[in-house]
Amino acid sequence: MSTTRPLHHAFMEAAAAHPDRTAVVEPGQASVTYAQLEQLSDRLSDRLAAMGVQRGDRVGIYLRKSIDAVAAIYGILKAGATYVPVDPGAPPARNAYIMANCAVRTVLVEARVADKFRAELQALGADVPLLVQDGTGGGEPLAALLDALDAQVPAPIANHPLPGADELAYILYTSGSTGKPKGVMLSHENAVSFVDWCSETFQPTPEDRFSSHAPFHFDLSILDIHVALKHGAALVLIGEEAGKDPQNLARLIAEEQISIWYSAPSILALLAQFGKLARANYPHLRSVLFAGEVFAVKHLRTLCELLPDPRYYNLYGPTETNVCTYYEVLPPVPAERSTPYPIGKVCSHLEGRVVDEHGVDVARGAEGELCITGRGVMQGYWAMPEQTARGFYTGADGRRWYRTGDIVVEAEDGNFTYRGRRDRMVKRRGYRVELGEIEAGLYRHPQIEEAAVVAVADEEAGVKITAFLSCKQERPLSLIELKRFCAENLPLYMIPDRFAWQTGLPKTSTDKIDYQRLKEMA
Repeated sequence: MSTTRPLHHAFMEAAAAHPDRTAVVEPGQASVTYAQLEQLSDRLSDRLAAMGVQRGDRVGIYLRKSIDAVAAIYGILKAGATYVPVDPGAPPARNAYIMANCAVRTVLVEARVADKFRAELQALGADVPLLVQDGTGGGEPLAALLDALDAQVPAPIANHPLPGADELAYILYTSGSTGKPKGVMLSHENAVSFVDWCSETFQPTPEDRFSSHAPFHFDLSILDIHVALKHGAALVLIGEEAGKDPQNLARLIAEEQISIWYSAPSILALLAQFGKLARANYPHLRSVLFAGEVFAVKHLRTLCELLPDPRYYNLYGPTETNVCTYYEVLPPVPAERSTPYPIGKVCSHLEGRVVDEHGVDVARGAEGELCITGRGVMQGYWAMPEQTARGFYTGADGRRWYRTGDIVVEAEDGNFTYRGRRDRMVKRRGYRVELGEIEAGLYRHPQIEEAAVVAVADEEAGVKITAFLSCKQERPLSLIELKRFCAENLPLYMIPDRFAWQTGLPKTSTDKIDYQRLKEMA
């Protein structure tokens, strides 16, 4: 199993083998074949080369999920560059910080946000040329943009550089403890080793139809996009609005004949409770994969009762490793079971160990931090050597082990059970969230004097986030004012569930905010 080929070569091979098969579907709107996607991504690659984009450069993607965005991914990779996707629903200021931080050569962006985004880049002193397209959908806006540019100065056909295994394929920005997002650097070797593992484990075929529920700046999308398009399968894009309506989602799974589903458990829990799954048949659905947070057993039980035929897999792993352990859940879920299922055993392209705070292996059955090494582990954090160094330790054999920050217990059968986080990082709606970044966002409001954010486990939502605040004025901000401010400064999944005003936040004996007390209050 070679992992020296670039990530996009599997798609190119599939396009050559299956040119007329459907590659990507926007339900009810448009679809493209492998040949059409290959041509559009080639055109973008040529344009990027004409702009001076070279092997190793970074190129940003600030587009809604669409055929255009998929073509952008492969066009950037073909140019030998690294793709950097951002949340199209996040504030332009946050996305501008990300693009400036990793010094992108250019950004594909929609006209609807281009002016605000350009202004935020300029405020950061980043002079980045933008490729502005009029919306997204079906690949037509991207094609129109390329047509317009070619009418001015045609882009010559460029040779595709051959990036090395250790060169970066993509950078995914995750929540950072300093209040600023940090870029996780994944190489072609990292990505291809994971895609190959998925191929071995889930055995995709050209007849499969993969869901694409995760946004493209989320690590779940790596499986959706690159595994599907490696095998000549169809990738069915599920937009943000459709992805939140369980009845519409259930209908879409049936109508689009989805065979491999992958999402965060919170979405599957909504489907189980409110999707009215009994109204339709799902004969094509053969695999249900979930990752990103703990799946509440009662909702998993309901889902397995309503959909008893597919195979169910609990996938676990931080962005830094993508999936690093997996566990097959065998329905039915016993009525007496209340504890979550294990996160399973380490994937075949990786190795794991459980250590104490000193990096010493713990005995099987004892709690410790899960550490991972192998071909799928990230290169590090972009321009953060100290943070990278803290994220790893070097074993006696000289190998680097990534510290996941997750506390686990290894059972006698070799399966790991997740116990909790080592730090203040939480998983919410499948996203990894640093509570410190929410605090940093709240502190941007001029009337907020103190902000402390805590998360507590919740059986229904997985985790509930409460922001404790003190105000510089006698009259605290209204809930409407707070929600509006958060919507302008934080991604939707970071906005707290609850706000609590205090005259002053409780402190420890060392005059630090007493988070333990706040957790009790929450």
